[in-house]
Amino acid sequence: MRSSLLSTHFRPGAQFVLSWSIPDSFGGMTGALLHRSRAFVEQAGRPVDILTLDDRIDTPELEQRLRADGEVIDGMRIINIWDWFRAVEINGRDDGPPSHEHDPIAPGPNVQESGRDGVVLLRELRDEDGQARSVDRLRPDGSLLVSDRRDAEGGTRSVVLYDSAGVPVRSWGSVWGVYRHWLDEIIGGQESFLIVDSKTAARFARTYRRRNVVTMHVLHGSHRSADGSALSASRRSVLENLAHFDSVVLLTKAQREDLVRDLGPFPHLAVIPNGFDHAAESSATAQTRRRGRGVMLSSLIARKRVSHAIKAIARASREVDVTLDVFGEGERRPLLEKTIGSLDASDRVSLRGHDVGARSTFATADFMLLTSKAEGLPLALVEGMAAGCIPIAYDIAYGPADVIDDGRNGFLVPPGDIDALAQRVVALQRLPERAVESMRRRARATAERFGDASVTRAWAREMERAYERKHAGDPGASVARRIRRVAGRAKRRAVRLSGGYDDSDA
Repeated sequence: MRSSLLSTHFRPGAQFVLSWSIPDSFGGMTGALLHRSRAFVEQAGRPVDILTLDDRIDTPELEQRLRADGEVIDGMRIINIWDWFRAVEINGRDDGPPSHEHDPIAPGPNVQESGRDGVVLLRELRDEDGQARSVDRLRPDGSLLVSDRRDAEGGTRSVVLYDSAGVPVRSWGSVWGVYRHWLDEIIGGQESFLIVDSKTAARFARTYRRRNVVTMHVLHGSHRSADGSALSASRRSVLENLAHFDSVVLLTKAQREDLVRDLGPFPHLAVIPNGFDHAAESSATAQTRRRGRGVMLSSLIARKRVSHAIKAIARASREVDVTLDVFGEGERRPLLEKTIGSLDASDRVSLRGHDVGARSTFATADFMLLTSKAEGLPLALVEGMAAGCIPIAYDIAYGPADVIDDGRNGFLVPPGDIDALAQRVVALQRLPERAVESMRRRARATAERFGDASVTRAWAREMERAYERKHAGDPGASVARRIRRVAGRAKRRAVRLSGGYDDSDA
């Protein structure tokens, strides 16, 4: 690991990141947490352990691929909860074993099996709706590791942990209990910082309170519903309990201001944008850049509205020579392929799939498109501008307006207005080369403030503040009481802003 002057500014303590999973074709949130972790290693000399909670059974192979792609570097590790349990010797409690255990799931037609290297590590018995109601996690030797049973009618759950001899040694009434036990084992008594990126993991993490662990939650997306009229249903249980975290990090000032309006003036809110690596910037010149080539880095899901970008390019191409390469994967790919075919735009729009080198195309592309319904602050937006790629983005909450000065370093378009998006693409192509190059220079200058060194320093400062708030004496107690009062108001306000939600600890 490279040492730097910044190292002395990081408070001593182990660094952990908690996320639900790392998908094969991951999007902006996972890309941002991996990038931030690399920056902590390179800029501050701090190792980072990335903790995952899903049932992915090929995490070792995943980490190898990510290392080969440069997404994971020396000083970073990916640790999956179930792989960790498979690798350690499990001991019983001092008060004796649990009073119950479960019969193992036998192979059968309704049982789904998953494994690695020909060895079954997971059995799931699913109901008629496809929901996994009974799950067994196995060791490589075939012995039962964890049995997990849900009673759909009674609303109860039982999770039992077994030693290598098949003897039950611990049990919990929820899987969250397993998560808490695991974090205690991983972290131990060392002073630590736990950064929670995933909104799914955050629902659990808000219940994990340890004096030696500073918990920090990053809101990567909007906290409001798609139309902006209410709190996001998927985030509401976390938003109502923000006081359970020692720090809550927003990516933009605009979102912090809206969060304060929606829930109250929490004293532990911070604004830290996603960073990027200056050293990775390309030295591409105007001669290597292809005018008329657009790029888009986006998951192919409904929230990203990639179909808007496709339609805009199809319309713009009637007037100017433009193309669009879309990098990413997702469930809407078949629909997007149909859209491209129906518009006869296959020679204009290409779905390139997941490509670890996609960001390098910013250096040779003319412009980039962003058509999401809502965002935090997309890392791709800043990276594109740093490479001189002109952003054309819907003026959504949040992100684009925080970095794009319309007409100077990029373009903002009314959200959902495909015609306006197309016309901005046309207008860019008709600008004189000198004006376009000036716009590229201003885009690069804007991106300068998001460099890894600056962003990592901001994280170091906020970690120090969060630690001091958590461990202060009487003043800290006063802050804690204030946070609890604000949290109470936030819950009451949230009830008015949104509908119901499921707060089970499934």
